[in-house]
Amino acid sequence: MGIRIKDADQFKVREDVFDEITLLALYKLVHKKWLSIIGGSISTGKEANVFYGERDGTAIAIKIYRIQTANFTTMSSYITGDRRFSHVKKAKKELIFAWTKKEFSNLVRAMDAGIAVPEPLVWNRNILVMSFIGKREIPYPQLRNVELKDPKETYAQITEIIDTLYNKAELVHADLSEFNILYGDKPYLIDMGQSVTRDHPRALPFLMRDIRNVNRFFKNRCDVSTDVELFNAITGRNEAEP
Repeated sequence: MGIRIKDADQFKVREDVFDEITLLALYKLVHKKWLSIIGGSISTGKEANVFYGERDGTAIAIKIYRIQTANFTTMSSYITGDRRFSHVKKAKKELIFAWTKKEFSNLVRAMDAGIAVPEPLVWNRNILVMSFIGKREIPYPQLRNVELKDPKETYAQITEIIDTLYNKAELVHADLSEFNILYGDKPYLIDMGQSVTRDHPRALPFLMRDIRNVNRFFKNRCDVSTDVELFNAITGRNEAEP
């Protein structure tokens, strides 16, 4: 393929990740010089595996959505109602390709709004290549694994991110929690494949769920707004406290 496998003893080729479609997509990305080295696994999520990589000496992250084992039903529920992908066929393979494109598009929108996210570089089929969020081949830790020096300040930063995402990028993360916020010098949002546009029929319930997750994490670390206060402040609505 013309690509160097770094730390080959740690790099276990799994059939459910590196199937024929994925290998073809990798070949195209290598041929177009988007990546030159694939390293070890950074993370294994519900739908995808992320690998460390390099492009001409620059660190990158390579996210590969698993075509064989991804949860088709769950992914469908986030695609349905998104006008950007109303043309997508119901076939599993096509849905996963659309999901990869969707995450790329969502990252572009978030980055354009000034939110700290991995910079999306290119996508092909079920592979998304992004900038690497970390140092010396080690990704920044998830928020849940960080001893925060100033939880109140971090809470303010994250609630501002939710607000900016909603009002400037016109997106709702839809799966926000301490598992998909990385923390280095500041919070970074990751895993935006399921993120929906503000006009999605389930955008507001998803937003409320994001707020509840963030408040749940911080409530024993600092003072937090109520779920409804934060929801109203972000949306400009006037929902009553339950």
